[in-house]
Amino acid sequence: INAIHPSIHPSIIQIMSKVNALSWLLVLYNVLLVIQAFTIPSSSARRVLLDHGRIVQTYSSSSSSSCHYHRFNSYNTATKTKSSLFALTERQMQFWEDVEQGLSDIEAAYQQKTQSPSQSQPPSQYLDRIRTFAQTAQGILPPPTPTIPYHQPSQEHVHGLAAQPFWHVTSDPIQFPWASKLEENWQIIRQELDAKLDKEIQQKSLFSGDSAWQNNVMGAGWSAFRLQRLGVWNGDNCKEFPKTTELLRSLDIPFAVRGVCFARQQAKSGVQPHSDGRNFILTTHLGLKIPNQKCWIKVGGEERGWQEGKLTTLDTSFEHSTGNESEEDRHVLIIDFWHPELTEAERVALEFVYDLRNKFESGQVPVRKPKRLVQQQKQEKENKLGLAGLWDGLFSKGS
Repeated sequence: INAIHPSIHPSIIQIMSKVNALSWLLVLYNVLLVIQAFTIPSSSARRVLLDHGRIVQTYSSSSSSSCHYHRFNSYNTATKTKSSLFALTERQMQFWEDVEQGLSDIEAAYQQKTQSPSQSQPPSQYLDRIRTFAQTAQGILPPPTPTIPYHQPSQEHVHGLAAQPFWHVTSDPIQFPWASKLEENWQIIRQELDAKLDKEIQQKSLFSGDSAWQNNVMGAGWSAFRLQRLGVWNGDNCKEFPKTTELLRSLDIPFAVRGVCFARQQAKSGVQPHSDGRNFILTTHLGLKIPNQKCWIKVGGEERGWQEGKLTTLDTSFEHSTGNESEEDRHVLIIDFWHPELTEAERVALEFVYDLRNKFESGQVPVRKPKRLVQQQKQEKENKLGLAGLWDGLFSKGS
């Protein structure tokens, strides 16, 4: 015993000498377990080097979400200047446990669907990429490494998706069958916008409701009026644009989590270079009221202008910025939609993750002890009881 630890008190050595070799090994094992329980961080603390991924960091915040979720950029900024070892909070652990359970349920449903005789071409039911997405968002896996100039993907990343600054959606009717139909009917949207802008001259209210969240990136000159988010249409706002809403709903657009909004860029203003990070969402701008000159958008180092009645589609995980140096305001309709290379099951899974996140933020999910911690505490209690029993037995033998 002294060879293991010379400082052990002589009385302890005398007690140990009364116990047979097997009992001694059991006592030593339990002592080590107790020491480990009190001195070594949990497995999540040891393995999670949080890069302050966006999802992980949202649950203590109750601030309103924006059209592009730019409020998460502060976490990315902190990441670049400081890296430390963090453990997930209990609330975050609960969230990710619920995510994993939900992904398992979705995967099981698609596996059952593919076993149906009516499915001649079964959809992909595997969610490996979404589970990797979840691990990256938690910090278990490192964030993606950009391989293309100006590409700035975040921790919320789905591997294997094509990445390019601009997309020509109207030239690909197979992947984007709704794009040309939207351009063909753009005047419906423009007419409703004109009517509301004329009314706004007196009321000054159309673009004020969704702009309280603005930050230094978007600037004071950018504001929005939201129609849809997370698959939920804003009933009151949609009443202001009934024909637009009906048109959008009829086109079967695969709306993504950020939804649909009218966006205004005031004259003599611009949006600073930034990245929204999520590579699995594409964004299209339908030009509605565009100044004739000095109005531009730059994505991945490439600068373009908008055209009225035409779609400008971009991947906002690339660095992008806008400028309106003219004397007139610029108005576009912004639509966020799923990357076409996501499978149906992956879209459903991502919708589930972000819907669950919103429920956590709004307090709709009751707080509970994470199952992992419950099991860990149960094990620690059993270890303590086991050690106490052996210790009592040890002293009873010596009496």
